[in-house]
Amino acid sequence: MNIRYAERIFTAVLLVWISTASFSPCVGAESPLTLEQRVARLEAANQPPAAPAVSAGDNAWLLASSALVLMMTAPGLILFYGGLVRRKNVLSTMAHSLILMVIISALWMVYGYSMAFGKGNAYFGNPLQYFLLKGVGGIPNPDYAGTVPQQSFMLFQMMFAIITPALISGAIAERIKFSAYVLFTVLWATVVYFPLCHMVWGTGGLFNWALGGRFPVLDFAGGTVVHVSSGVSALVCALVLGKRVGFPHEPMPPHNVVLSLIGAGLLWVGWFGFNAGSAVSAGALASSAFAATHFSAAAAALGWAGAERLLKGKPSVLGVASGMVAGLATITPASGFVSVPVAFLIGLVGGVVCYFAVTRLKTALGYDDSLDVFGVHAVGSATGLLLLGLFADASVNASIATTFQSGGKVISLAGSPAQLLNQFRGVLFTAGLAALATFVILKIVDALVGLRVTVEEEDSGLDLTQHGESAYND
Repeated sequence: MNIRYAERIFTAVLLVWISTASFSPCVGAESPLTLEQRVARLEAANQPPAAPAVSAGDNAWLLASSALVLMMTAPGLILFYGGLVRRKNVLSTMAHSLILMVIISALWMVYGYSMAFGKGNAYFGNPLQYFLLKGVGGIPNPDYAGTVPQQSFMLFQMMFAIITPALISGAIAERIKFSAYVLFTVLWATVVYFPLCHMVWGTGGLFNWALGGRFPVLDFAGGTVVHVSSGVSALVCALVLGKRVGFPHEPMPPHNVVLSLIGAGLLWVGWFGFNAGSAVSAGALASSAFAATHFSAAAAALGWAGAERLLKGKPSVLGVASGMVAGLATITPASGFVSVPVAFLIGLVGGVVCYFAVTRLKTALGYDDSLDVFGVHAVGSATGLLLLGLFADASVNASIATTFQSGGKVISLAGSPAQLLNQFRGVLFTAGLAALATFVILKIVDALVGLRVTVEEEDSGLDLTQHGESAYND
């Protein structure tokens, strides 16, 4: 009996010890959770991830840059183009830029932003993803700008969409119907600009080296998207519409160079938002792009003026202004990827090349590009894109050496013959798309509303015949 009694006591003690050890905290093991703790853990697991933090400095810079880019259209481009035409066509020319601030803004809100930056295929984004800007608010989109509200990024990109087709208007000034211009712009933005913007800058876009693109084309602020596309389209428009009555036998000098110079100055200032703002942050890259933009514009003005001095004996004031704009267009794709000395070199080359495109090439081919959009913007930016292929510098923008992957390997996009080929592909594709689409759109518009005003209307001036107004009443 004593032995059995002792066994029972031992068994009971052992069971109590095992039970205590199973539920008591020990070194290296977690304490048992209370019901409240378990509920809190489940709730935390079901919570969406915290939104990225917004940087007040980055957001302020991007909003300021958005305003600067809009200023490039109005009053910058309005004054620059308005001063270059004849007195009877001042308001109609200015109206081409002004109306796009209205039309493109509406398109951008409805489906344009979604086609450009929504997720889709390699050629365009889903037009319904951000339809009517659904979901575009204060939370950053980390694919594009992780430290600013997506709404700020949307506004910044909208200003690019506004000025791009406005550039085209310079090639067809003084002879296109206003209704035709409006319809053309709606179709062109939808078929050319929005998809091209997605291909170069959108997630999964064909040429987007940073976000899954197949062909890595470096384009910091719009060499392909803005300048090559608009410049080539401008040339096609000029060829399809034909020459102005009297061109090139009758003199058609600018009616007010002073207006154009004021506009050119505003373009130079606004371009800092265009290029430096494309860094989408207020950091060192923005400073680098800002500096590259300024020195390229200065170099191109020197190059253009020098060419005029050698070939014509005198450098013209309008030539200096035109060279400056050429330098800005030339450095746009390269502004975030090259050093200041290289930017100066690119601008210098761009100024000389654009001068010969506007004078010798235009004369040889005989087209009537009223305000030299093709010679300045398409030729200039194509030059910058190709030179970028040789001079892209990873010390200026380290991401070009560490981001793009092909076949599971990281490939540097710094200056090389291989990157030059990539850049050439981007220029060729952009020019082909813009030319073909523009030609088809013009034929559609011509069939629907007609493209040109009549000879009598052109002779009277488009201010009166298209708008019933006159810029000058003296």
